[in-house]
Amino acid sequence: MLKFFKGLIVTVVVICLSFFMVTQLFNPSEMEEPIVIDDRPSVEEFIGTIAETARDLGAQNDLYASVMIAQAILESQHGQSGLGSAPNYNLFGMKGNYQNSSVTLETVEDDGSGKLSTVMAEFRKYPSYEASMQDYVKLMRNGVSWNRDFYAGVFKSNTASYTEATKFLTGSYATDSSYNEKLNTLITKYDLQQYDSPLKDKKTITVADGDSLMQIAEVYNVKVTSIKQWNQLRSDRLEAGQQLNIYHY
Repeated sequence: MLKFFKGLIVTVVVICLSFFMVTQLFNPSEMEEPIVIDDRPSVEEFIGTIAETARDLGAQNDLYASVMIAQAILESQHGQSGLGSAPNYNLFGMKGNYQNSSVTLETVEDDGSGKLSTVMAEFRKYPSYEASMQDYVKLMRNGVSWNRDFYAGVFKSNTASYTEATKFLTGSYATDSSYNEKLNTLITKYDLQQYDSPLKDKKTITVADGDSLMQIAEVYNVKVTSIKQWNQLRSDRLEAGQQLNIYHY
């Protein structure tokens, strides 16, 4: 009798183990973590798409390219907001219409004291980022209908540094009471001041096996974030044989 019960117990254990193994075999998803791929552009990748245009427009129009890029990052969530992405391409939150083209969206306004409210507003719709940037420059240079010199306080010739330009924009361009602080943080974090100067030198290097962005940045005395911008990189991963542009301003 004892042997019978021992044999029964063994049989039950074997059946349970077999059932468990079969269920795991046909349900591998319960054992593996799902792979999530983030295909959104990095901030550096976004900067790389507009930086040289900003540098040229800034140089031609007495404006800080660094401020222009920082505004584009902030206003458009580095090109990912509904207004800043296709098909609207409005990088600077410009209201009104562009060549009779516009889009109406919800926006948050600051009354100047930090109190926020949500309103619906008409925003300009552009065919490209470049068109948006050119229109922004036109506003800065030509001002508003009642005052052509309204934005003269952002001109390089009227300021000692970009921080004076961002301070002027706070309350005049944006209602956000901490607008300049946010712009200054972006300019510092992403080394955007480099685009306020003309490009002096450009070289192309080939990544060797085992190279990292940090190592390359140290060799050429540049910043990792800059290399990512110049090459519109989405991540820090490099591959042997990959070509990278290195700039000096």
